[in-house]
Amino acid sequence: MRVHWARRLSPLVALLTAGVVDEDAGTVTLPLYYGSYADGEGHYYVLSDTSDEGNAKGLGLNPSAKLQYAVAGETTARLDGTRNILVGRVGKVDFTPVRQVVPAAEPVPFPPTSFTPPQVGDEDYSPIVRLANVGQTVYNAPIVAGNVSDAFLNRFCDGVPDHLREAFEAAVHSKVVRICPRDTTVTLELTPGFSFAKPVLYMSMDSSAALAAAFEDITHAPALARIQLGGDDSAFSAVERLFAIVNGLGNGDLPPGAPLNATTHPGRQGFFSAIRGEGSPLNILGGIPSVATDYSPLWDVNLGRWTDYAVAANLRHRLVGEFLYLGQVARGYITAPDGGAFGSSGIIVNCPIVQRFL
Repeated sequence: MRVHWARRLSPLVALLTAGVVDEDAGTVTLPLYYGSYADGEGHYYVLSDTSDEGNAKGLGLNPSAKLQYAVAGETTARLDGTRNILVGRVGKVDFTPVRQVVPAAEPVPFPPTSFTPPQVGDEDYSPIVRLANVGQTVYNAPIVAGNVSDAFLNRFCDGVPDHLREAFEAAVHSKVVRICPRDTTVTLELTPGFSFAKPVLYMSMDSSAALAAAFEDITHAPALARIQLGGDDSAFSAVERLFAIVNGLGNGDLPPGAPLNATTHPGRQGFFSAIRGEGSPLNILGGIPSVATDYSPLWDVNLGRWTDYAVAANLRHRLVGEFLYLGQVARGYITAPDGGAFGSSGIIVNCPIVQRFL
């Protein structure tokens, strides 16, 4: 994935400053942390957000006060001060499944006819971890590799040889493009989107729903489904809203007479386009740090569909902000996918913000 458009925009605002972004490659390199499960097995994880604003500043993480309310969908761990690692974490991830997404027949390729997430957490796995013995601080700490040795992973410090590709994919999160315990770093693929008309890059890591996990190529974390949805602006909410569109414009919607070298529709967006392999669905995030005060990496997916009238009247266009999107809902041009009232789809995705442009 290339994001050259990002390089032409200024100013660039780094939000997850613990990471180093490669805009050409569309990746971020973060510190790699080691911890142990309650049974002593090891695992590797990254940190992206915390409920403690002071820790966020000190570690270069995103501050998110809302994380402290994710009680129903979190797990706990303890800090082992002698080794300075997290121990006793409950909930494991199986990295061995092979991702499968089979589009439905055209012209309506989404939802897919069958799907398999690339990795699956057990019923206790959550990326949201509360430190039981250190001030009850909450961290977003998605697991990126399972119980494998440093020696095995260090073989990928300089890239992934073709003959080890299958073994690599069976041991690490599907967004990992490079991992190196020797250097304590991991490089993850990023996803482009928008927030309040600003282009953004974010990490897509986990979802409460198997379909969303397969579609986004991320971990299925069923425990996240225990977190209450709706009321994102109310007291004690752990979530913020993400807006997605099913049937936005795709490259196949280029009008007759378009230049021969025009292969990408400038208004491209949505799940139809993404499942056809045309790129990110370009989802719209609500509040993010530096733009709003209600950021949470736990996004309540609000999925909409352009109505048949909007499609026939050529009203579809790329939406880049929450209020622009909700304006189309208010006008009746976007509804729920089934044509009913627009609102939450009942799905949470864990997508920490990394940086914004403009």
